[in-house]
Amino acid sequence: MRGSSRLVAAAFTFALIWAGLSPALAAPPDGTMAIGVHVTLVSRWLDPAETEALITPFMVLYALHDGLVKPMPGGINTPSLAESWTVSKDGITYEFVLRKGAKFHNGDPVTAEDVKFSYERYKGSGAGLLREKVKDVQVVAPNRVRFVLKEAWPDFMSFYGTSATGAGWIVPKKYVEKVGDDGFKKSPVGAGPYKFVSFNPGVELVLEAFPEYWRKAPSVKRLVMRSIPDEATRAASVRTGEVDIAYLFTGPTAEQLRRAPGMKVVAPLVYGVYWLDFLDQWDPKSPWHDRRVRLAASLAIDRPALNQAEMLGMGKLTGAFVPSTFEFALPIEPPPLDPRRAKQLLAEAGYPNGFDAGDLTPLPPYTSLAEEVGGFLGGIGIRTRVRTMERATFLSSWREKKIKGLLIGATGAAGNAAARLEPFFTKGGIYAYGSLPEIDDLFQRQAKELDRKQREAHLHHIQRIVSDRVLVAPLFQQGFIWGVGPRVEVAAAGLIQGYPYVGPAEDLKLR
Repeated sequence: MRGSSRLVAAAFTFALIWAGLSPALAAPPDGTMAIGVHVTLVSRWLDPAETEALITPFMVLYALHDGLVKPMPGGINTPSLAESWTVSKDGITYEFVLRKGAKFHNGDPVTAEDVKFSYERYKGSGAGLLREKVKDVQVVAPNRVRFVLKEAWPDFMSFYGTSATGAGWIVPKKYVEKVGDDGFKKSPVGAGPYKFVSFNPGVELVLEAFPEYWRKAPSVKRLVMRSIPDEATRAASVRTGEVDIAYLFTGPTAEQLRRAPGMKVVAPLVYGVYWLDFLDQWDPKSPWHDRRVRLAASLAIDRPALNQAEMLGMGKLTGAFVPSTFEFALPIEPPPLDPRRAKQLLAEAGYPNGFDAGDLTPLPPYTSLAEEVGGFLGGIGIRTRVRTMERATFLSSWREKKIKGLLIGATGAAGNAAARLEPFFTKGGIYAYGSLPEIDDLFQRQAKELDRKQREAHLHHIQRIVSDRVLVAPLFQQGFIWGVGPRVEVAAAGLIQGYPYVGPAEDLKLR
């Protein structure tokens, strides 16, 4: 959407907000906090075993479940269900001591058997790599579990103890074996600060405080997550009090919310880097196979304008795929806006009049971002049409390599440079449409390298290849804009570095 059409949409959004649109549901009762979610809630997010290489599922996991170790305000690897862990001198063995008194919502204690079971049933992002590296999981005692690697792998905690995967999030073995995987999704039992009450797929998830949570009893007694994919409706819902917090607003809507009485706008800088992906570059017959064409597309994009339009300028411009705060990240400046050079590159590649690039499919709900990027590409003759998909369909299609043309991707998962690169640029990566032998070789070498400087050199080399070959065109690191209503005393925004959602959920407070 460009020019007048976007202005019309923005005006419509403002009208809904300022008109005081009547909410579809009543304001939350005392002790209940409602959150307006920007995506369609799906049942697989209730089970850590199916976690994608994206941050979105953790919106649910941080409330309902708990991990042995996870990103928290104390750091990226904060002891949680495990109170401590040790690593053998040879880097082969990791032994975790479970926290005394930690229990699941059904009253069962969290044991080493649950940890082993949760790891063995895990089939989400990174599962193949973990199976490749982990030789055995041993129950040493009811409160002690040992992971034995096939060889030293310095990235183990980056994959197991962060949101790079869901492998370290623990479910109750006895209960899952009793009800089965499908039964668990219908009525999950976790070890997090909130326990399951009800779920209406695509509509609403209702959770209730678990007063025996080991870290502390939640102050908010009931937490409700409501799917409100439409931005205008989401803005109206937080404005009128139907929800107390609402996620993800673009610049114009956020500015209007900021001016509304009693409203606050917050925008934690998250680990979510957004990029334009040239899915067809692995096809020798595609124009995108030519690096000059990919570079032309990157040079045509006005990144500061995107940052202003989408995030009121609160994002961070970058030319890197890996966030700068990650371990082993290589800082890379964003490419300059240079449409003249872009047109010259297209002519050199044999496309002086541009070409029809087909579909441009964004990660939902980032349609306006795709329309803006499509407009910049159109300015140099690369013609696209924005294709929108429901989020669950998009993610499965992306994973199954069914999307063609161009894609706007994003991931906000934590970890280090290796964890960020693996799903997208290595052979067998969950979202990788192809890979370069040079990158695959470097990735395997860094995974075995115990010398930190050598590991850094290998990972910097991979990031330089991604940039120099223009395998993707990074757009920005996101400032994730929330609207926060007047009933909220503590919104728990930005307490966990790089995390976009409420977290820790038990820190929420109402006035």
